[in-house]
Amino acid sequence: MKKLKLGFPKGSLQESTLALFKKAGVNIYVNERSYFPSCDDEELEIMLVRTQEIPKYVEDGVFDVGLAGYDWIVESGAKVKEVTELIYAKTGYRPVKWVLAVSENSSFNKVADLKNKRIATEVVNIVRKYLRQNKVKAEVEFSWGATEAKVPDLVDAIVELTETGSSLRANKLRIIDTVLQSTTRLIANAAALRDNWKKRKIENLAILLKGALAAEGMVGLKMNVADPNLKKVLAVLPALKNPTVSGLTKKGWVALEVIMEEKIVKRIIPELKRAGAQGIIEYPLNKVIY
Repeated sequence: MKKLKLGFPKGSLQESTLALFKKAGVNIYVNERSYFPSCDDEELEIMLVRTQEIPKYVEDGVFDVGLAGYDWIVESGAKVKEVTELIYAKTGYRPVKWVLAVSENSSFNKVADLKNKRIATEVVNIVRKYLRQNKVKAEVEFSWGATEAKVPDLVDAIVELTETGSSLRANKLRIIDTVLQSTTRLIANAAALRDNWKKRKIENLAILLKGALAAEGMVGLKMNVADPNLKKVLAVLPALKNPTVSGLTKKGWVALEVIMEEKIVKRIIPELKRAGAQGIIEYPLNKVIY
């Protein structure tokens, strides 16, 4: 049987990626003692690897395809093919940022203020490129962890990953610039994309994953409406939503179906009922394919 070798992120992205694959219809089962999860798709051969390492392994052909942050693709300099962007992170569905931060009591207010100063970070290559673009000379050192605790006693500034900035604020740090914005990417080895079977398998995976993300926070609504009430019911729905309307076997009635954000459904269901909708059903969505 043909196999597609997939590099799966271990660590901070692991749980959110497992959940995404499950919504996409691919169930992955992780054994804490093994780096080789099982899967209900027999055509996938999966290995758990730190996301920082995945781009290089994909470039070298160890994996045909993998998931990694744009930041680690840039940091590693790996030559890979980006299949699709997947906007999700550890705790939310938004990009993450590498930010330049200093002590909240510091006199530093912009990157130029850090000339000849010391900066700690995990993404040394990204930071050095950022400094060159801003024509600032500073010492950049690799941080093995606990980066936020190093300011101001060990270094003058840090470049650290953040989703909301709350951890930085808790450590009395102040953001003075964004160095890089990053999202998760599905990446592939160039040779794998020249293989027709692997290319199709990778494309199928991308469609399912994008569909799962598109369905996040969305639900479907079904209802029956008598013809005289249809205009009133349609007026309740958000203006940008175009429902599917089809006739019922019962004369003078139609079935209406629409997809919308879950957060607004609780507000409009009572209004739909008042407008004359009956048999209202709300159902969850796993995938929305555009």
